[in-house]
Amino acid sequence: MDVISMGETMILFTPHSNGKMRYAKDFSSKIAGAESNTLIALSKLGYQTGWVSRLGKDELGERVLSSIKGEGIDVRHVIFDDHAPTGLFLKQKTNEMNSKVFYYRQGSAASFMNPHDMNEEYISSAKYLYVTGITPALSDSCHEAVFQAMKTAKKNGVKIVFDPNLRKTLWDEETARQTLIKMATYADVILPGVNEGKFLFEKDNPEDIASAFHQLGAELVVIKLGEEGAYYSTENESAYVEGFKVARVIDPVGAGDGFAAGILSGLIDKSSLKETVRRGCAIGAMVVTVEGDIEGLPDDKKELYEFMNAITREDVIR
Repeated sequence: MDVISMGETMILFTPHSNGKMRYAKDFSSKIAGAESNTLIALSKLGYQTGWVSRLGKDELGERVLSSIKGEGIDVRHVIFDDHAPTGLFLKQKTNEMNSKVFYYRQGSAASFMNPHDMNEEYISSAKYLYVTGITPALSDSCHEAVFQAMKTAKKNGVKIVFDPNLRKTLWDEETARQTLIKMATYADVILPGVNEGKFLFEKDNPEDIASAFHQLGAELVVIKLGEEGAYYSTENESAYVEGFKVARVIDPVGAGDGFAAGILSGLIDKSSLKETVRRGCAIGAMVVTVEGDIEGLPDDKKELYEFMNAITREDVIR
């Protein structure tokens, strides 16, 4: 395995029309989950990925599993739960830059993930373990499971990539702050946004945020700066990388998951840090041009490189 991750994937219902959801009559549905989005992006680029989770033994769970398996992700360590449902959420979109989500995930099957689900042999088979700050917020057992996975990775020399992915609606702020900082102490690579840096350290300068994470032990910190690009920092190297401009942002959700996939792909390929961060910025930009979390992902590295090199942005591929 190149990358293994753990987390909850749900069914997302979205109204066909913009505006308050109370007026919506028709909805479309698709799967959505931060960790699985990143794994799908990596799988499309040709990497071997695995997902650890729990799903309800219901029709929504079957849909999630078949969709993720269909993207080429290993799902051998996904458990079906007879006593808890698959989670779902709805997204209200009032305009292109303003959306709101409503979760129905309390007591979901994924919230019952626990340390016993974290198979040491499986985790140790990977080059990287990718974790986010969403999973420990789901329940006490999920909190324990995440740290068990990270401890197992450390024990077996598996590098840990951590995206704080702060979700304030899932837990109280002090618990979130303490947990995310503790997770950062295990991570080799950290992928925060400026808002998360401000939340954790009361700093909003990328260089100061990176320094704070380095003090916790991170080898590489890559700070997402939206359309402006990103800032990366190691002990010996740091730089700003320009973002990729897009003509129109259709849906910003999922950009961070694509960014993480680009970073992981560069790390796996042992690319230069600048190239690695450019990949992250490029995939993030591709995602926002299409409605949905994964619909804008590149199908392969050729498509990614074409976007990065601006070969086909204005021309039709023939």
